[in-house]
Amino acid sequence: MSSILTNNSAMVALQTLQSINKNLAGVQNEISTGKRVSSAKDNSAVWAISKVMESDVKGFKAISDSLSLGESTVAVARNAAETVTDLLTQMKGKIVAAQEDNVDRSKINADVTALKDQINSVVSAAQFNGLNLVDGSVASASVLASLDRDISGNVTASSITVAAQDMSTGAYVANDIFGRSGGIPSTNGDTVVLSLGNGGGTDQITINDSAGSAFAAGDKVSMSVGGQTVSYTVTADDAAATTTSDIVAVAMKEKIDSLGIAGLTVDYDSGSPGGLSFTNAGGTDLTVTGQFTNAGSGGLGAMAGIDVSTAGGATSALAAVESLIGTAIDAAASFGSVEGRISIQADFVSGLTDSLKSGIGAMVDADMEEASARLQALQVQQQLGVQSLSIANQAPQSILSLFR
Repeated sequence: MSSILTNNSAMVALQTLQSINKNLAGVQNEISTGKRVSSAKDNSAVWAISKVMESDVKGFKAISDSLSLGESTVAVARNAAETVTDLLTQMKGKIVAAQEDNVDRSKINADVTALKDQINSVVSAAQFNGLNLVDGSVASASVLASLDRDISGNVTASSITVAAQDMSTGAYVANDIFGRSGGIPSTNGDTVVLSLGNGGGTDQITINDSAGSAFAAGDKVSMSVGGQTVSYTVTADDAAATTTSDIVAVAMKEKIDSLGIAGLTVDYDSGSPGGLSFTNAGGTDLTVTGQFTNAGSGGLGAMAGIDVSTAGGATSALAAVESLIGTAIDAAASFGSVEGRISIQADFVSGLTDSLKSGIGAMVDADMEEASARLQALQVQQQLGVQSLSIANQAPQSILSLFR
């Protein structure tokens, strides 16, 4: 049956053409935007995931900037510590030269003073964007290192903590805590040097042989025996005790014994507060040095007490500079370690950002080769659909011939 009111062929052709045009519009949108999923209506789940990942990428770009800033800050501090190490090594050379009697110690002391001033300048200038990790102004600094997202979508920030290294020289207070055998005090009371000949050399160090306690919480006593160094830091409980010198002496004896130096015997004399007797029965001469650093001083505070203008001062300075060099080396090593960690994290964040971008692209980017092929096919289908609709619209014209 033919009808001039209902043209089923035309309706089918029109629906087909509308479908083709819709698909063609979708392909053209992919080509123009480069995305298969450009809005939530295209695929709401994929779009939502991609947007979360895109926000993470933005966050990791900010983290990369933070890591770069942190790495530069630590690099400045490391370079300062290495420079101070070199300057202290030069100072040691001057101090060694001052051990000789036939030298002009006043001129050597002037050189040592110049090196001390230079070290102070290096420590003061070692700042990046206002943050100085070596002058004692801060205890630590945090470098934003990552954004951690759990399965529930909760996000937390994690940081790398950089421990500051106090290499300042201010607030040093000498304290005559050391005495030698027979009650003879050392030339410089905050340092002491013993020389123990092999085969039975004996001498004694008395720690805080003055009446009462001279220690405060945070004070540090260090001793170097045969090139190995041990130290003890006074606690608040130690400082409050009436036998602080005994506590420190016993602690130092235990630490020196743990070094396992062949032939060396260290005896604690309970009848002589703070007294330690050293006996060297080995075959090698040993040098024992002691150094005091007060709680309020910087890491290089003992440098202020170095004076080689006299023979006694030169001897004491040799013990002091060894400890200072150790402090500077430890600081440089600490900064170098954390700088390496920050560098590794920066490389990881860069690679992670690239991986996230690739993942987002895999989800939402259009396959341009496929889009090109589909465009060609849909254009042909569109032309055929238009032709089919035209033929269907002309079908009722044949009915007119029945009425002629």
